[in-house]
Amino acid sequence: MLLELEDVTAFYGPVQVLEGVSLAVPEGGAVGVLGANGAGKTTTLRAISGTVRARGGIRFDGRDIRGMRPDKVAALGIAHVPEGRGTLTDLSVRENLRVGAYLRKDRKGVAADIDYCLDLFPQLQHRIRSNGSALSGGEQQMLAIARAVMSKPRLLLLDEASLGLAPGTAKTVYEAIGRLRTDAGLSMLVVEQNANLAFTLVESATVLETGRSVLTGSTAELRGMDEIRRAYLGG
Repeated sequence: MLLELEDVTAFYGPVQVLEGVSLAVPEGGAVGVLGANGAGKTTTLRAISGTVRARGGIRFDGRDIRGMRPDKVAALGIAHVPEGRGTLTDLSVRENLRVGAYLRKDRKGVAADIDYCLDLFPQLQHRIRSNGSALSGGEQQMLAIARAVMSKPRLLLLDEASLGLAPGTAKTVYEAIGRLRTDAGLSMLVVEQNANLAFTLVESATVLETGRSVLTGSTAELRGMDEIRRAYLGG
């Protein structure tokens, strides 16, 4: 397994938010994390990327990364696209992409990957000189994903990539993420409220309730469960 979480707890100050979360992402695989608001989905990603205090086992490629600084986690090949996108609004689209590659030394490779990202998200090509603040919500989401890709990660942590987007835009974003998997064999851990969208991308998912992982299964298994259809699939 590329990523393994075992009995992970996490805290905001003295408040415990996660209580025994376990999941795994195989090399080249995509795993979803489902749950209601407040279930601990975002905190799970933050525990992996080192931005909240955590206990338990968090291993990446066999290495214990729990408690590691976020910049060190990123340097190992984990890119986190946070909820809210985190666009650098005072920088242009091209400058945002270059920021994503700040750890890289291969200038030709960086230039080639900028071209790839603009091909992946053609709308950004037309806004290449625009500041992040001038972009629509969908364009900002595309830019956030593209900026993460520029770091050439092995694992992409995606937090609510469809949040606040029109259905057509969300579909476009997920189609591009799917192409990323095909082109680069990128491993992904996908937090998503819209399970129908998530299930177009992931092979399996873990369901969280009040900070605990309560169910894990393949997308086919989860689609077949009445309680999952009612809660997450609109069925």
